[in-house]
Amino acid sequence: MGRFAPSPTGPLHEGSLVAALASWLDARFHEGRWLVRIEDVDGPRCSPAHTSTILGQLRRLGLDWDGEPVYQSERGALYRQALEELSSRGWTYPCGCTRKEVPGIYPRTCASGLNGKTARSTRLRTSRGEEEIVLDWHDRWLGPQRQNLTREVGDFVLRRADGIWAYQLAVVVDDAEQQVTHVVRGQDLVDNTPRQLHLQRLLGYPHPAYLHTPLVLAADGQKLSKQTGATALDLSDPVGALQRAARVLGLPPIPGSKPAVWLEQAARVWPG
Repeated sequence: MGRFAPSPTGPLHEGSLVAALASWLDARFHEGRWLVRIEDVDGPRCSPAHTSTILGQLRRLGLDWDGEPVYQSERGALYRQALEELSSRGWTYPCGCTRKEVPGIYPRTCASGLNGKTARSTRLRTSRGEEEIVLDWHDRWLGPQRQNLTREVGDFVLRRADGIWAYQLAVVVDDAEQQVTHVVRGQDLVDNTPRQLHLQRLLGYPHPAYLHTPLVLAADGQKLSKQTGATALDLSDPVGALQRAARVLGLPPIPGSKPAVWLEQAARVWPG
């Protein structure tokens, strides 16, 4: 079971197509289902218009999905239940610090109490006593990975000061609830994996297999993203757009003049 989980803060661009195509090919190669999940939990930054645009782009490209799209904005009860379970076991604590007070790794200012501060967010512990949490995992594209979660990340937010659910908690709950077995996404998210593995372990969820795809870079070397003004996909030639994404993934030239035919051929050469 695979999934593509775009945030509707803008249309898909060449970088996001690479992740979507790799995820679709991986699911079809393994004869699995491919789900679309709209990560609109951050309501102020998201737009229903962008959601419609993204779904239309996927259809134009022939990237068909199974079932109905799922919307994170409708799943707050699931996230709350997971947070309550973690809190009941002493893994969370309220934090009164602002972003300006946390320039880097959180120094655990509120780990032992608010000390007169007003609770703003909720954080997850990445250590218990003196025991550090070091996570090893295998990325299907990048190979063996390791991170000392305690030292390199620190206690991280599960619910923000504005009440919005943090990405880390929402994605872990959704992947488990939707029975996702293979997560394929861009390399910009590889640093998130240890936090998600930690949450999965605490909540008793299975660990999906992870694959992080190469990034598409702009002329100045920066990652293409909505935040840096990446232009929307030009879908006047959908097969051409798919071919460009395939080259980033290192796939050989693939025949086909229509998206459905091209994708059928591409799924056969996906390395799996």
